[in-house]
Amino acid sequence: MEEKHIDENWKEAVEKEKQRLKEKGEFIPAEPDFNFFITTLGLQASIALGQIPNPITNRIEEDLKQAKFLIDTLALIKEKTKGNLAEEEENLLDNLLYELRIQYIDKINKKE
Repeated sequence: MEEKHIDENWKEAVEKEKQRLKEKGEFIPAEPDFNFFITTLGLQASIALGQIPNPITNRIEEDLKQAKFLIDTLALIKEKTKGNLAEEEENLLDNLLYELRIQYIDKINKKE
């Protein structure tokens, strides 16, 4: 098996970049974690469901195919991470999926 090479300077470089941004008063991105990741996917789904405006266009843009894809992606993540999540992460994912599915079904029913 091939051994993976990990750049040990990565963390140091990231910390230096954060410090540089902080000193300049610029935007510092959030630390990536599971909750942030699934919340971001949920936000994208909410935009596709037309629940909130697209932050780029500032308009409501409904795309139910994209919403379904994102909801299905979150369901896949739930399935693949079963038994490996902290209780808080599992609850967040369950609640997010529930809310998005209800909104999706409501939109589909209104189209009929």
